[in-house]
Amino acid sequence: MTPTTPKLDGRSWALLVALAMLWSASFIFIKVGVREIPILTLVLLRVGLAALVLNAVIMLGSRRYPTEPTTLGRYAVMGTLNNVLPFILIVFATARIGAGSASILNATTPIFTLVIAHLATRDEKMNAAKVVGILLGVAGVVAMTDADAVIGLGADFVAVLAMLGATFCYGLSAVYGRRFGGIDPIVSATCQLTASTLILAPFVLVLDKPYAMALPGLVPIASVLGLALLSTALAFVIFYALITRAGGTNTMLVTLLIPVGGVFLSWALLDEAFTLDEAAGMLLIGLGLVVIDGRALRQMKRPAAVRRAEED
Repeated sequence: MTPTTPKLDGRSWALLVALAMLWSASFIFIKVGVREIPILTLVLLRVGLAALVLNAVIMLGSRRYPTEPTTLGRYAVMGTLNNVLPFILIVFATARIGAGSASILNATTPIFTLVIAHLATRDEKMNAAKVVGILLGVAGVVAMTDADAVIGLGADFVAVLAMLGATFCYGLSAVYGRRFGGIDPIVSATCQLTASTLILAPFVLVLDKPYAMALPGLVPIASVLGLALLSTALAFVIFYALITRAGGTNTMLVTLLIPVGGVFLSWALLDEAFTLDEAAGMLLIGLGLVVIDGRALRQMKRPAAVRRAEED
């Protein structure tokens, strides 16, 4: 069952960092794959291959699919909110305002999640620490992004609205995903990705016509496999486990960590430069997460005599 009071404990932080690294890596996989594969086709391959693998895991193991029509319908809603709508909106927005501006707007996801969770749940209410921490994190994302991306936010109002619509969908899905708290995370990830595949397929067949494409090279194929198996199949298993353990608001803090993971992977794997702006942004994001976590601040407020007694 869903925890009565979702919180970020040590294991939740480990899952959050792992999820951030997997979704950060997705940008590298996409960057390579999109050279030869249209973006919507790439998205369909991403969710479709992940669904295929996870369905095989269920069928070969002891897990069972849910059979209640209501539960299956909820996975269709979850797939729409968490994959279909945001993916289409993000593709539209990124093509118009660029990846940098889109990444800034993507960092608004925890804000939407915080507001939605406050209104829709009893145990994820808004408080000063969450608000301050999330705003610090968003400021950190802005600091990590170049000035052209910030200026680009005013370039296309419709694209900005589309990107905000995507992050609003993510906020809804983070809270809606708590409905699956009593179900195995692998089963939940499988059902969501299967529903997303079935919903996305008609759009891709009409718009991209992948049946008329030439076969891509080995490197883009390898990128698609990494995107599907690591950044989607494994990532969504972690996503559902994290929602159950830490709640929707805490789970969507991952969007603040993704830029940090992206910078680290670009530096480590692509030999890209690490700038002072990126370092300052990381510090702001880290400070925001410390404020949200609260444990360090609570420890600092405790009387020195009590802290010494506990250490002894």
